Amino acid sequence: MEKPLAARAGLGWQGKHTNLVSRRHGSWLFLGEIYTTLALAPDAPEADHCGACQRCLDVCPTAAFPAPYKLDARRCISYLTIEHKGPIPRALRPLMGNRIYGCDDCLAVCPWNKFAQPHATPDLLPRAELTAPRLAALAALDDPAFRQLFSGSPIKRTGRDRFVRNVLIALGNSGDAGLAPVAAQRLADASPLVRGAAVWALERLLDGAAFAALRAQLLATETDPQVRDEWSAAS
Repeated sequence: MEKPLAARAGLGWQGKHTNLVSRRHGSWLFLGEIYTTLALAPDAPEADHCGACQRCLDVCPTAAFPAPYKLDARRCISYLTIEHKGPIPRALRPLMGNRIYGCDDCLAVCPWNKFAQPHATPDLLPRAELTAPRLAALAALDDPAFRQLFSGSPIKRTGRDRFVRNVLIALGNSGDAGLAPVAAQRLADASPLVRGAAVWALERLLDGAAFAALRAQLLATETDPQVRDEWSAAS
């Protein structure tokens, strides 16, 4: 409810990407709430200033906006990489590119961002060790290492298995066959979610013969039905 409340409070309007847009801050802002019993005079709601622009709709990698001001969360990369608990639909995986936690393309392209100013709030600054992480290193994280790396970060809430699932999809989209051994290491992972994503990544990174040999070796011993489905669905 924070977005419609913020719009009613005059902080901005809900743009065509369904997020709040501010004439002062653009799309890059955090919203907070104060609950009080004080009788405060309300500010006037902000008008919609999107006009004919639809950059946010056009830039979406997965076409998650069926219409302006409407979001199909089932196709939204932010939802899929953070909230979605199971395997990500196969048709959407190639569209995710190397996005492993959220997306925000629709926010980044908003022309109102030209009014945004850089901040110097220490708690919101990027951590140096996470500014350019290597996919191979992230794919190798076990649960203790994941918790240590992302301690104090909202990424930790996603959990190690979902996060590594996302990393493996990015590996599969990399087009770098040299990363195939990294994905292959996750075929023995304790998490079926991770193993299934590793299968998909290897389908994309290996040639047909090498992948078929892996499938012949491992499909017979795989007990999880969703992982078996990944092996079977591979072309």
